[in-house]
Amino acid sequence: MLTRSRELATTSEDLRFFMRVAALSSLTEVARELGLSLPAVSKRLALLEEKLGVQLVRRTTRRLELTPEGVLYAEGARPILSQLALLEEEVSHESATLQGSLNINASFGFGRRYVAPLVSQFAAQHPALTLNLQLSSQPLNFLNAGIDVDIRIGDVPDSRLVARRIAANHRVVCASPDYLARNGTPQRIEDLAQHNCIVLRQHEADFTIWRFSQAGKEIRQKVQGSLTTNDGEVAMRLALDGHGLVLRSWWDAREAILSGRLVQVLSCWQLPSADIYAVYSQSRRTPKRIKCFVDYLLARLSEYTVAMPQGRQVTGEGERP
Repeated sequence: MLTRSRELATTSEDLRFFMRVAALSSLTEVARELGLSLPAVSKRLALLEEKLGVQLVRRTTRRLELTPEGVLYAEGARPILSQLALLEEEVSHESATLQGSLNINASFGFGRRYVAPLVSQFAAQHPALTLNLQLSSQPLNFLNAGIDVDIRIGDVPDSRLVARRIAANHRVVCASPDYLARNGTPQRIEDLAQHNCIVLRQHEADFTIWRFSQAGKEIRQKVQGSLTTNDGEVAMRLALDGHGLVLRSWWDAREAILSGRLVQVLSCWQLPSADIYAVYSQSRRTPKRIKCFVDYLLARLSEYTVAMPQGRQVTGEGERP
């Protein structure tokens, strides 16, 4: 019986280890996260492949890629680990202590500014819980990434996931008072064609098209400018320095607008929604650690909606599969 228990424990640890390899696609990052040396992590992966008799990853010059067998192993590992965590939680359901691990993903900008401080506070309240916050610049393939909760901005198209809105958010066009004093304030959408617009290019999307709507009417405006970047923080810095107009989420521009360092323009028009969601997998019963963390985000981020223009407020509703 003891030998069987050890075998099961080893198997579950192998599954957890490989899910981190699949999520991070870098043995160096896995070693850093687990507090191990790179040779130790490489040996552990080699032993797992030897035990299974298959190659799970291909090592390229830049990153790791899962083989078809690796993809199959990762896809099978996720429901097993989820069921194991659910079983452990149901057994200890009467305890108020949150245990186990919670893997969280968020974008770099929003993650650093809002999610990281809340993760820190949540960890202080639940010391028996192991939390891992991963920041990424690209959208994740959630179901294969080994993530429990993904903090996303904008639409969540995957119907296999539950998306709970934790904060209302929208996009705004703004510029510094100095830029507007020198170049004038756009009064119509078409005026943007005559302005220097700071263009943000991310996720292979065409951000040179700004979309506005009003009373059911939509206008698409092509913008251009002398400055382009793939980083939202850089775009904000350029706008604050007076280089031009920028289109950003309210969460990012909020403090600068409220302090007068940036001025919102064309405010009578609406831009595409960018509400903030906590996304997690559907299951018969959401694990307590996930539910408590999402509830905590909702309660704390409600403070962020204060002074949001256009009367947009989060209600705490909107959990949708």
